[in-house]
Amino acid sequence: MSSALSTLATGAPYHVFAYSILFGSTVYQSFFVGITAFRALPRQHFAALQRKIFPPYFAMQAIIPAFLALTAPFPILDDKKSLTILAFTAVTALVNLISVGPQTVKLMNERKAQETKEGKKYYDAEVSDEMKALNKKFGMIHGISTLVNLGTLFAIGAYGVTLSAAMAKGFVVATIAE
Repeated sequence: MSSALSTLATGAPYHVFAYSILFGSTVYQSFFVGITAFRALPRQHFAALQRKIFPPYFAMQAIIPAFLALTAPFPILDDKKSLTILAFTAVTALVNLISVGPQTVKLMNERKAQETKEGKKYYDAEVSDEMKALNKKFGMIHGISTLVNLGTLFAIGAYGVTLSAAMAKGFVVATIAE
């Protein structure tokens, strides 16, 4: 069996694929899909889309770091820095999945109910004090979710640097051995 095919019997290619999915989907959702959907869709459709996208997105961000820890092509259990980064990635995603995301949806629903009660949209110029308070709270929670997601993205990027350093070190060792 060639050395390239024998690599498939290790966790290395699956680790790289999983990392690529995690980093790529986080960048894509954060900077392309979300922005494009916000600009292209009516607000109610955008909100409905986000309600459906975010739970599996945050779940993926929380699960893949554990898979990365299990498939690392280097002795990750001895690498406290990598373990810390992966744990941070999973925890920030869980915060959005379990806490901040549901709070955001709850506030969106409360704003919708207030719109129905007032007969006005939450973004109209003249809204009630209740709607202003809901808008302020929604803005704060949404901002927290965005910051937490950016923390997740930076942690994933930091892990990518660690992974590439391990890969470069392995490449140098393999080249010297040849």
